[in-house]
Amino acid sequence: HLKMVLEVLKAKQLYAKLSKCEFWLDEVKFLGHVISAEGIVVYPAKVESVLQWERPRTVTDIRSFVGLAGYYRRFIEGFSKIVAPLTQLTRKEQPFIWTDACERSFEELKRRLTTSPVLVLPDSGEPFDVYCDASHQGLGCVLMQHGKVVAYASRQLKNHERNYPTHDLELAAVVFALKIWQHYLYGAWFSVFSDHKSLKYLFD
Repeated sequence: HLKMVLEVLKAKQLYAKLSKCEFWLDEVKFLGHVISAEGIVVYPAKVESVLQWERPRTVTDIRSFVGLAGYYRRFIEGFSKIVAPLTQLTRKEQPFIWTDACERSFEELKRRLTTSPVLVLPDSGEPFDVYCDASHQGLGCVLMQHGKVVAYASRQLKNHERNYPTHDLELAAVVFALKIWQHYLYGAWFSVFSDHKSLKYLFD
């Protein structure tokens, strides 16, 4: 890999400053993550900042916290469902009332971020498994390889989607997963798993 990087730099006439380079490391800190042979985890300094985060008292506070949490949403299963009470408070003409649901959401996000799993690095030459699910609250997906989690993804339903029948919601979850992970799945073998059997006949 080192040779490949150096060859690309040379071909593009780019130069790396030796004093800024590090070689033969067991792990690398990159954009708030720690990457090693074991996989990807949240950078410990970010975990510490989450633990010390005080309860939001304004919409701006909520947006700051949700922004940080959202950056690591790939580590949190069911992120959109957990964060829903907080995002509700950021809507226009919504009075700022901190409820028990908001407190649970805030504390659960902190807990999930500070106990986040190790995500495996994907191997583009190996098949993927895509697990999709939908409810009348949101869409959720898990990308896996060899039985280990590569990433989680989820989002809340849009207003018009709340009127969808169940099979349409399940299909929306599949489309959402394929779009968000297309950079992993394009050109790769993968299997899609959904709990709605009617979808099988749509794809046959």
